[in-house]
Amino acid sequence: MAAALKYFLDGTGAIWASGDLIDKPFATFTSTSSLHGGQETTLLTIAIPLIHHGMVYCGIPYSEAALNTTTTGGTPYGASHVAGAKGRNPISDEEASLCTALGKRVSSIAKKLTSS
Repeated sequence: MAAALKYFLDGTGAIWASGDLIDKPFATFTSTSSLHGGQETTLLTIAIPLIHHGMVYCGIPYSEAALNTTTTGGTPYGASHVAGAKGRNPISDEEASLCTALGKRVSSIAKKLTSS
């Protein structure tokens, strides 16, 4: 993950101790310069400290058709984009679909968690 995000997450010890984020849903997303640029590893390393906070990880289920057809970004661990070496690749239709699906999933799970 980006150093700035790691630094930010490392500074959340007081929030962790308070338990304020327990049972709150979260999702991860990333952008890389190549298809094999560490997307899944990045998504998982972002998730680890949030799981330690007691948060609920929301990924993308394989029932999302774009997850089975994408040739650019998108993984079951979260949304991703292959920006290209110069960062100029537009977001593909599949990437956009998966980002939308992930956002809807986080929202749906948040609603279920608050109603229980």
